[in-house]
Amino acid sequence: MGLSGASLKLHYDIPADDFSLAGEASSNVKKILSQLGISPALIKKTTVSMYEAEINAVIHAGGGTADIDISPEKIVVEITDHGPGIEDVELAMQEGYSTAPDSVRELGFGAGMGLPNMKRYSDEMIIDTEVGKGTKVTMIVYLK
Repeated sequence: MGLSGASLKLHYDIPADDFSLAGEASSNVKKILSQLGISPALIKKTTVSMYEAEINAVIHAGGGTADIDISPEKIVVEITDHGPGIEDVELAMQEGYSTAPDSVRELGFGAGMGLPNMKRYSDEMIIDTEVGKGTKVTMIVYLK
């Protein structure tokens, strides 16, 4: 792998309400991981979970930020927003549960698979949310 002991830190702004730009950060991260020689399976895990988190930030929170830390041991993706927060995390984790408006669903987003897919495609996922303040989702993919 192209990281010899050091870690690579990346930062992206996630635009508000713009689905054409949503996914740009995860697409960029995919290219970087590929250049570093990370296996396609681990790249898929990282970028699918990251993409879902980006879309959630666009739909529910007016955008946010993505911070990625790539080390020889793991890839840590943190998506932070200042949206409404998640009232009931357990409910939000159920497949098919969504609070996305119809306008978003008509675009093909908001099917209620975001959080379940983020959990499915990461080795560890931590949700830190406060109603009225925002949400930070940390997803970890281990490289070893």
